[in-house]
Amino acid sequence: MTLREDTFRRADGSGGVYGVVDKPDYALVVALEGDRLAMVEQYRYPLRLRRWEFPQGTAPDRAEMPAQELAARELREETGLTAATWTYLGLLDVAPGLSSQRGRAFLATDLAAGAPEREASEADMRFAWLTRAEFEDRARRGEITDAQTLAAYTLLLLRSS
Repeated sequence: MTLREDTFRRADGSGGVYGVVDKPDYALVVALEGDRLAMVEQYRYPLRLRRWEFPQGTAPDRAEMPAQELAARELREETGLTAATWTYLGLLDVAPGLSSQRGRAFLATDLAAGAPEREASEADMRFAWLTRAEFEDRARRGEITDAQTLAAYTLLLLRSS
């Protein structure tokens, strides 16, 4: 991750400064088995809270990895699941007003269970299945607040409609 400050000229000729966070792109996985969604919960330091999310991530050493391959790796690492069928759901911009980071969301189906292969920073991670109704109820109550997770769920709903 890098933080930079760019100076620029607006169309009207006035100057400005933009703070930008550059991070590698990431992959996010909506793993679906019947009516159940695979979710992970982990501590998010900037919020000082534990948050439920869809499996997702990247790392500098994986910046050039194809998005679907990264998605498969993140799913296996965080949940132990592998998928026989992958469907691209769409592109997500994390925070386009301050970051260049973009994500690709995938639907993973035809799942097989295995042992997670978590990184040291994910040692406290929990994995659980939520039905769609449980997911939506938790989102309504403000228990699922990760913007990427909520956006990916919306892409899933749009694909299903």
